[in-house]
Amino acid sequence: MKIAIPLADGKLTAHFGHCQEFAIIEVEGDEITNKQTLAPPPHEPGILPAWLHEMNTHMIIAGGMGQRAIGLFNQLGIKVITGAPVREPEELVKSYLDNALITGGNVCDH
Repeated sequence: MKIAIPLADGKLTAHFGHCQEFAIIEVEGDEITNKQTLAPPPHEPGILPAWLHEMNTHMIIAGGMGQRAIGLFNQLGIKVITGAPVREPEELVKSYLDNALITGGNVCDH
């Protein structure tokens, strides 16, 4: 399974569509097996869902995301978790795998 997390300064950022980079974390069972940090393509509506789908991403852990983007990801079979705290990506994934990821509301401002 591949999990994408939008980053700014190495930690989750609430500004999903305008993030500096993404952590792509690969998981097998309950172990992290690989991590890549990639710069996303320029932000345009619909670009990020297609880009993350092409990389076989299964899930996104985000602070916030617009409803249209959530819908596009869901259509592509990518699960979206919003309301995650600002933490390092490995910590977020480990919390998710341990069923201990505490999320609040979708912090998207649009």
